[in-house]
Amino acid sequence: MQIKPLFDKVVVEAVAQEERTKSGFILPSSAQEKPQTARIVAVGEGGMVDGNEVKMIVKVGDVVLFSKYSGTEFKVDGKEFTIIRQSDILAVVNK
Repeated sequence: MQIKPLFDKVVVEAVAQEERTKSGFILPSSAQEKPQTARIVAVGEGGMVDGNEVKMIVKVGDVVLFSKYSGTEFKVDGKEFTIIRQSDILAVVNK
């Protein structure tokens, strides 16, 4: 199944997080925070949103940092994704 977000929406997939602390303790999934770093898997086309022209500046494959409680989580074919607005993206992570 292919996901095509509308307007200024972006579909992201969480990037794997460290499961150990710096001292080597393994953290159970219940103790881990919601990931805020994700890889973009689909980007909307932009356009008119709330009377303003929105140009999409992120692209598929970018790794981004987004607001902690933003977006809507969903599953497709057993994989977890989050759909967020481009304005909820705080930064693009360069490696």
